[in-house]
Amino acid sequence: MDTTNEDKGVTILIAEDEESNFLLLKTILKKYCNILQARNGIELLHIYAEKGADLILLDIKMPEMNGIEALKELRKKDKKIPVIMQSAYAFESDMEAAQEAGSNGFITKPINIAEFKQAISKFLPQIKW
Repeated sequence: MDTTNEDKGVTILIAEDEESNFLLLKTILKKYCNILQARNGIELLHIYAEKGADLILLDIKMPEMNGIEALKELRKKDKKIPVIMQSAYAFESDMEAAQEAGSNGFITKPINIAEFKQAISKFLPQIKW
């Protein structure tokens, strides 16, 4: 049975400008949910406004509009959507800025798959790994 076009009921929007990082996240998640990709904060806001999502994975360091700025804009319109920030540069200041902007969680790269799945499950318990 071909399930490539099957709606999995849950959609995760991944804002990530590095293709290799996006592909890793997509590989982990694609069996469990629908995936949308944004390459910067501006794209993220457009895609979310147009298609919505159940959870957003948001990279902090991106071109045009970084993750913190995108999150601040997103929170003006939607305070409920779970947003997990991700960064290879886990500076305390980044984590604080992400929290102040309204992030629901923070994961560091390289991704620890067990921690990553745990962070997702906290907001999307319907995903069965």
